[in-house]
Amino acid sequence: MDKLAKRLRDDAEQIDVFISPEMDERLRASLTGIRPEPETAPAKALRPFSWWWGSSLTGVAAAMVVLAVVNLQAPAPVPAITEPAYEPFAMPSIPWRAETALLTSPLEQEFEDLQSDIRKAEEALRQELDAIF
Repeated sequence: MDKLAKRLRDDAEQIDVFISPEMDERLRASLTGIRPEPETAPAKALRPFSWWWGSSLTGVAAAMVVLAVVNLQAPAPVPAITEPAYEPFAMPSIPWRAETALLTSPLEQEFEDLQSDIRKAEEALRQELDAIF
C-alpha cells in the first residue's frame, strides 16, 4: 500500500494545472449566481360541485350499461353428453394371498429390555433420593 501511495503522490506532483483568468471568472460568476428557489406548496385545483355530480352520473350510467350487456346476453349452450368418450373396462380380479407376519418375538424382547431399563432408572433415582434426604 505504501508503494501505491508513493506513486500516487509522485504522479500528483507532476500534474501542472493552469486555470485561465477567464475560466476563473466564469466559475466565480456561476457560484455566486446560484440562489435557492423558494419552496411553494402546489396549489390544489378545486373542482366545482357540478363536476362531481357529472362524474357520478357518468359512472352510474356506465355500470348500468355493463350490467345490461352482461345480463341480456344469451348463455352459451351446454353440449349434451350422449355417449362416454371411452370404453369402461372391468377391473381384473387379483388373487390376494396374504399371510400375517410373525414378528412378535423381537418386539417382546425390546419391551422386556425397556422394562428392565425403567426398573434400573427407578432404583438409581430412589438411591439418590435416599442419599439426599
